[in-house]
Amino acid sequence: MTVLFDLLITGGLLIDGSGAPALRGDLAIQDGKIAARGNLTGARAARTIDAAGFCVTPGFLDIHRHADAALFRPGFGECELCQGLTTIVNGNCGMSPFPVSGEYAAAIGAYLQPVTGSFPRAYESFADYAASVPALPLNIGQLAGGGTLRASVAGFSPDLTDEQLRALHARLESALADGVLGVSLGLGYAPECFYTTEQLIDALAPLRGSGIPLTVHMRQEGSGVVAALEEMLTVARALQTPLEISHLKAIGRVNWRAAVPQMLAMMESAREDGVDVACDVYPYTAGSTQLIHVLPPECQTGGLEQLSERLGDAAFRAQLRERMQTGEDFENISLLAGWENIRIAALAGAEDQKYVGQSIAALAEKEGKDPFDALFDLLAREHCAVTMIDEIACEDDLEAILRDGHSSIISDSIYPGSGLCHPRVYGTFVRVIERYVRERGVLTLEEAVAKMTGLPAGRLGLRTKGKLIPGLDADILLFRPEALHERDSYADPAEFAEGMETVLVAGVPVLEDGAITGAKPGKILKR
Repeated sequence: MTVLFDLLITGGLLIDGSGAPALRGDLAIQDGKIAARGNLTGARAARTIDAAGFCVTPGFLDIHRHADAALFRPGFGECELCQGLTTIVNGNCGMSPFPVSGEYAAAIGAYLQPVTGSFPRAYESFADYAASVPALPLNIGQLAGGGTLRASVAGFSPDLTDEQLRALHARLESALADGVLGVSLGLGYAPECFYTTEQLIDALAPLRGSGIPLTVHMRQEGSGVVAALEEMLTVARALQTPLEISHLKAIGRVNWRAAVPQMLAMMESAREDGVDVACDVYPYTAGSTQLIHVLPPECQTGGLEQLSERLGDAAFRAQLRERMQTGEDFENISLLAGWENIRIAALAGAEDQKYVGQSIAALAEKEGKDPFDALFDLLAREHCAVTMIDEIACEDDLEAILRDGHSSIISDSIYPGSGLCHPRVYGTFVRVIERYVRERGVLTLEEAVAKMTGLPAGRLGLRTKGKLIPGLDADILLFRPEALHERDSYADPAEFAEGMETVLVAGVPVLEDGAITGAKPGKILKR
């Protein structure tokens, strides 16, 4: 063979992203695509990389991230590349940065800020947002958030008029026409918590029979999680559209080791009946989201500023306290996890910075209050813009989900503007190989790679990503599995992962010899 390629990777252990056994071989790259694979002895290239002793895999994909605003910040992409990510998908859990305009723009901004951080400006559409994104070192996909869509036409009202529903449909159709990869839901959060099942199906009518995927943070992940999954299977059947259950888990000891096996069986049965359903999971037992989500979701009626004001009313606080002490009709994290397992991660006020990293139980003790009053006072002072890290899940359940043949790996990374992030922002994908392949043997290396490449790419229709197949994009990793190490922790989360040798995006080195190159070949991916 005498063909001259742009790049030749020789003698590596090729793990192709399908789950098939690894094979020793070569990989040729031309014009940003994989041009050939196999024994390429005699081939010539402008540059050759000797991959002997390295695994060669597709670039990892994280289809559940909240970097919608973070990608505008200096240095974005560094922590992603160090763990092998070449593609991420934002706009999850119903939260996208568009459409935002008009009378509800400020309320939507307050709704997004604790999870995403602040945006340079408001965006009226996906096309508007995509046009503003700077050059990036990795690829970005985007979902249309059902929460933002509803809030853009009705704010945080529990009611949706026929006229507002038509406006919602128009904005959803516009996002689909602009090329979003799918639609995300956050049914545990306002304003989407106000939908009945039938209303939700009506709101998503433009998806019917389209084949466009629907991802969902379900209405409950606590004691009502099984019923919440049944609801979403009903929605998927009605719309005849693929369904991705986001960050599957069961919150609270009372639900551990029981709900997850039941849900995995339910999804398998649904697939046998023709429902295209799968799930994803992050490899940690602690989650991270806005602190307001320890409250019943209907509290957010009218938006976060109104909630902040109501938290100063004694009668309202008494009602909240009573609901949270006994309520099982919402994701009652304080009851299921306990105050000692809910920690403050990020907030804005200078007065409260001393509490970052502290539990609500510790906050209450330091302020000489009971946990409810300490929580309500903190949220009121901070205008509800507080992020938490909460220890909620069970290692046995996590490993059961990882073993399931239809589960992808995600991070669910959020990017608050200050304070502590969750270690999953920096370490998720290296952690899977270090902990669940090397140390615990939950997955083979081939299985783990497939759950971070081919499987998630298939779920969101990213047909040019996720496998080492000629014709697909040359998003490629070289690494020694034994060298991968997650350095971050809950106390010190902002530490880059170690051991990734080379990362290519569209055939361009964006990390080489373990160092960021500064190249920015990333693209905005559209359906």
